[in-house]
Amino acid sequence: MAQLGVENNLGKARPSPDINWNKIDTILLDMDGTLLDLNFDLHFWMEYLPLVYANKHNISHQQSKDKIYPILKAEQGSLHWYCLDYWQKIFKLDIAKLKEDVAHLIQIHPFVIEFLDQAKQHNKRIYLVTNAHRKTLQLKMRVTNLEAYFDGIISSHDYNIAKEAQGFWQQLEQALNLDKQKSIFFDDSVSVLNAAKQFGIGTVVAISKPSSKIETKPITGFINIETFKSALPLKPYL
Repeated sequence: MAQLGVENNLGKARPSPDINWNKIDTILLDMDGTLLDLNFDLHFWMEYLPLVYANKHNISHQQSKDKIYPILKAEQGSLHWYCLDYWQKIFKLDIAKLKEDVAHLIQIHPFVIEFLDQAKQHNKRIYLVTNAHRKTLQLKMRVTNLEAYFDGIISSHDYNIAKEAQGFWQQLEQALNLDKQKSIFFDDSVSVLNAAKQFGIGTVVAISKPSSKIETKPITGFINIETFKSALPLKPYL
């Protein structure tokens, strides 16, 4: 699959007609697949981890995949799915260290920096709201230098419940003193998007191209953007 090209002409950017930035004061942003290219995560879990596991147990790469994939899938959507400590116990491998091996694949999506810059200029509250484990967050913030943009970073591990569950959103609302109707949330996961919508977040936006290595996949029932170019500028044209 071809690498997603970075468009350089911001002059033609127009805000999505479905995003009314004048009525939004808080921006909630997922990390993997939303701000960052999901290719890193897909490569790590689908290719690199099975390769390391295969070498350790002297089996083929495919045999390793056949063993690992069902174990991973069984935890999908749960907090275990996102927990590096859990997978370290399961596979007897230092998952955080292994992620360092392929850290060169961590990439910021096109127009993310421009979007965050404008959000800051317009005095929006900006929160990273992720299911990622704190060890993963530490690595990715170090590589991307995005941390300074956020008023706070919330991991579902802090609340001991994944974003797919309403309990996460209830705790988030209380922690951030969130006005749901004045909040916008961006994510690439259908189940998480549905959870945010169910909770009553005013504007919920789906990222339809989470990885540069896969085709665009529109998510029905939500505003869709491929890149944050479609969310620029924050101040609508007159």
